[in-house]
Amino acid sequence: MKLWGKGYKLNKKIEDFTVGNDYLLDQKLVKFDCLASIAHAKMLGKIKILNIAEVRKLTKTLKEITELDKKGKFIIKKTDEDCHTAIENYLIKKLGKLGEKIHTGRSRNDQVSGALRLYYKEKLNECKELIKEFAGTIRKFIKKYGNIKLPGYTHSRKAMPSSIELWGRSFIDSMEDNLKLLDAAFEIINQSPLGSGAGYGLPIKIDKKYIAQILKFKKVQNNSLYVQNSRGKFESTILHVLTLIMLDLNKIASDLIVFSMPEFGYFELPKEFCTGSSIMPQKKNPDILELIRTKYHVVVSYEFQIKNIISNLLSGYNRDLQLTKKPVTEGFTITQESLSVMSLIFGGLRVSEENCRKALTKEIFATERAYQLVKKGIPFREAYRKISKNEKI
Repeated sequence: MKLWGKGYKLNKKIEDFTVGNDYLLDQKLVKFDCLASIAHAKMLGKIKILNIAEVRKLTKTLKEITELDKKGKFIIKKTDEDCHTAIENYLIKKLGKLGEKIHTGRSRNDQVSGALRLYYKEKLNECKELIKEFAGTIRKFIKKYGNIKLPGYTHSRKAMPSSIELWGRSFIDSMEDNLKLLDAAFEIINQSPLGSGAGYGLPIKIDKKYIAQILKFKKVQNNSLYVQNSRGKFESTILHVLTLIMLDLNKIASDLIVFSMPEFGYFELPKEFCTGSSIMPQKKNPDILELIRTKYHVVVSYEFQIKNIISNLLSGYNRDLQLTKKPVTEGFTITQESLSVMSLIFGGLRVSEENCRKALTKEIFATERAYQLVKKGIPFREAYRKISKNEKI
């Protein structure tokens, strides 16, 4: 049974087109919709729509669905369209008329928003933990190799002396900023959309604050129309933060790809992290770094995909919003996998102190020599010209 069903059968081709892969994506949301439905049932009990026994039965059955989902036994079919329909159908099959009461005081629109918000909160927290783990791995790497000097580059040319510590800590500092950005995104997401109906409120009075408290939302998103208008906007906010995390990983990957080349040899990747060539026996390729480098661009494309989807829409719900689900779930998956893999890389990455030292050629100390002259009272510009002439730059 479809939640919107009115007694007629939808054209099969139209059904396939409108459902798309939403029923597959929604497998990730079953747990969260059950949590929101339990909170909703308790609220319906509080306002006397349901009695205590009915709330208990619904809660027990929703927890049963969650357990089945954990075991991979709660499967959403294309005919269900989404997790919300599959869950309600299960409740009706198991509890009869009681299952039909669960939709009182809500729309599928705010169900979608509620489940997604809970999912986003969990994933944002997971990203925070992965960033902390990654930063910790870099700290261990610095503790082992931090004192080693190597060239610093501007314009892809040797510039001034640098160090493993300076290089590594630049990414720790950036990850600390990323944590703040994740907190900012979490703050925006942490609003309960439940009780907004299809965007224009409900004809009965429900306790939205009570639902928000049960689900540990910081506050209620009171404007029911903004609940719908914020879909896509909130997702693009999340993806913007994920792109900045991936941008850091992109830069690290680019550095490691170049500086692990035999021509440089500053870094060495363990052979078990490298793939080979089907034709060239000598090859050890940094494929993992190349994939991380390019996955940044994939996540960026998701951000702009969502922004393009939501532009030019009238206020209120539009089916276009269905297509914002995949980009953000994929963005989370890519970012989390990339952070995990990069932590693994730093755990096995080695530094060649000898190659780093050899690369510290005479010209890299030109600025230092200019300032030695400045300390003797020579004006900087004169010192600059003098060193430049002597170095034949």
